[in-house]
Amino acid sequence: MVTLALVTSLLWGLADFGGGLLTRRLPALTVVVASQTLAAVVLGGIVVATGAWSEAGGRLWFAVAAGAIGPLAMLCFYRALALGPMGVVSPLAATALAVPVGVALILGERPGLIQYTGMAVAFLGVLLAGGPTLGGGGGGIPRQTLVFTAGAALGFGAVLALIAEASTTVTGLFLALFVQRVCNVVTGGTALWVAARRGAPVLPEGGRRLLVGALPSLAFVGLADVAANATYALAARIGPMTVAVVLASLYPVVTALAARGVLRERLLAAQAAGAGLALAGTLLLATG
Repeated sequence: MVTLALVTSLLWGLADFGGGLLTRRLPALTVVVASQTLAAVVLGGIVVATGAWSEAGGRLWFAVAAGAIGPLAMLCFYRALALGPMGVVSPLAATALAVPVGVALILGERPGLIQYTGMAVAFLGVLLAGGPTLGGGGGGIPRQTLVFTAGAALGFGAVLALIAEASTTVTGLFLALFVQRVCNVVTGGTALWVAARRGAPVLPEGGRRLLVGALPSLAFVGLADVAANATYALAARIGPMTVAVVLASLYPVVTALAARGVLRERLLAAQAAGAGLALAGTLLLATG
């Protein structure tokens, strides 16, 4: 279980880093649609090979809802990564785990002291990660980046809550992930078509040739995200759930380390502290 959860954090972290890099060369919506299309093709083959179609049922509507929300969350996330430091954006987006906690509150559960502490710590991290100013002066994180990051966190949290209800078996998980990705493609493709009608660029400045050249990277991003979902679900089933969640939640550290090592990103002391507090708050939420 520990190995599966750590693999999850590695895959999610690398997928986030790869997606962020791609959106600096390609339109964000194009990255979302292309990566999810490639992932859907591979998942379709797995569904056929495993006979997962037999698991179809009413729970798949949760996967449909997750698939409708997912592209919007990914678009917000990639836009935030393209605009701001990955070492800040990724930990802040990891506070998405607060959404399942909120769902549990609505359903009548009451968190313990650790979870309440996690909410407070994560909120303080958001404030500090904005830097000295929110307007972009003095090294602060631009307000637009924080808005996109908040949207991504809410969307990712909703997807986590929905996909957890979409299946109860391993083959059912394959089918749920496939349905989710197909809905991702439909929703993202529609948004891409609307954006194109309004004059937004669909292809990068290098044209179709640059897009074709980026296909291996796009495939990696899409498949890494799918594989991370699968390994996380398996780790959570093997249990204990809290340990699996804590270990899988370390993925922002992977993204931050990749950004530091590859892009040489430098963070202000307050921003680094805020990112660390956001991650600490996420871990407290997971363990509470």
